[in-house]
Amino acid sequence: MIEALADKRLLIVTGKGGVGKTTVAAALAIDGARRGLRTLVCEVNTRERIAPLLGKPEAGAEVTSIEENLWAVDVKPEPALREYALMVLKFESIYSAVFENRLVRYFLRFIPSLQELVLLGKILYHLKEKRPDGSFRFDRVVIDAPATGHAITFFSVPQVIIDTVPPGAMATDAAWMRDLLVDTATTAVVLVSLPEELPVNETLELHRTLTEKVKLTAAAVVLNGFIPHRFGDDDRAAPLSPALADVLRAHEARAALSATSARSLSTLGLPVIEVPRLFVDEFGRGAIEQIAALLGKAGRP
Repeated sequence: MIEALADKRLLIVTGKGGVGKTTVAAALAIDGARRGLRTLVCEVNTRERIAPLLGKPEAGAEVTSIEENLWAVDVKPEPALREYALMVLKFESIYSAVFENRLVRYFLRFIPSLQELVLLGKILYHLKEKRPDGSFRFDRVVIDAPATGHAITFFSVPQVIIDTVPPGAMATDAAWMRDLLVDTATTAVVLVSLPEELPVNETLELHRTLTEKVKLTAAAVVLNGFIPHRFGDDDRAAPLSPALADVLRAHEARAALSATSARSLSTLGLPVIEVPRLFVDEFGRGAIEQIAALLGKAGRP
């Protein structure tokens, strides 16, 4: 396990859309479960991908065990709102009278950031959830967070609520959520990028905004799809067919871009974990296992 993540109970995985953050979240969850940590991996109001990637049925909106030490959930607004309301109101009859009233439900849509608050609240509730013996139900929670811009908005919600909503149950819940997110002993962000100019620049900007605006702490960057240099001077000097020479040049150009991307990301002062591009017929459990093994070794001497 990456050393900076080893003792963190909440891992937030985010980056530009399409960089492979779901893959990284799945791999981190697998690695945690293999280490004996009771691990919950959360997707946020999206088409569920992690359980199917691991060769398992979709978990749905309920926390579901998918294998030893590993649970999954796709956090959806309606079930999350019900859970949040029941935690606050305590009695299902009151919930039914209030939150299932059509007029009330109409006005709930106008409460600023309520949907994001209950989605985040459900996830962080599971981070605090205890078993009968007093131990945490989950040793680690991994969030496959929304992409860049939405992630900033999503994790800013507790502070927005604190700043705009009068004292009460919602503001109190927002405060403990904010405190968990900014607690560097508990929480770490894993940024995911690709070895391309636009994703790298967006990762640098995302790090700045998460640090300055949202007060979240990034602990590592995963550079996904990395292509290493493979050819030496002798290879370049060897007589090659035009087709093979084109392949060599294309590979070296991608490798050079990968190296440049790694250097740019290293300016953040964080560990940069290079995950090589995998050439597989079908991207599924086997590929996730390879990435989990690589991430598991990343922090070891």
